[in-house]
Amino acid sequence: MAHAHESNVKRIWMVFGLLSVVTIIEVYLGIVKPEILHLTSILGTSPLNWIFIILTLFKAYYITWTFMHMEGEKKWFRRAAVWTAVFLVCYLVTLFLIEGGYLHSTLAPLVKW
Repeated sequence: MAHAHESNVKRIWMVFGLLSVVTIIEVYLGIVKPEILHLTSILGTSPLNWIFIILTLFKAYYITWTFMHMEGEKKWFRRAAVWTAVFLVCYLVTLFLIEGGYLHSTLAPLVKW
């Protein structure tokens, strides 16, 4: 029994470490904002925004995989639960980018950015 508890504690610390590293990278990039990532445009937004989106999707997937114990479920149930959420988030990100671009182009003459 003590061995099982020890492995759970180790796993929790590994998850904490990985999610902390990803969050520290996000915060660092948000503070520094390298010009090469911030001032260029790929697929309607900057590469810095794409990095944030990808890292956030990774964290959401990893949290779902770990804390909802998806690794022990059947393959098709895992796919149904995780990929539905991933596609929904991708759809919402696409809508936000399209609408944000429209608002920026429409309001640019009126608002001093």
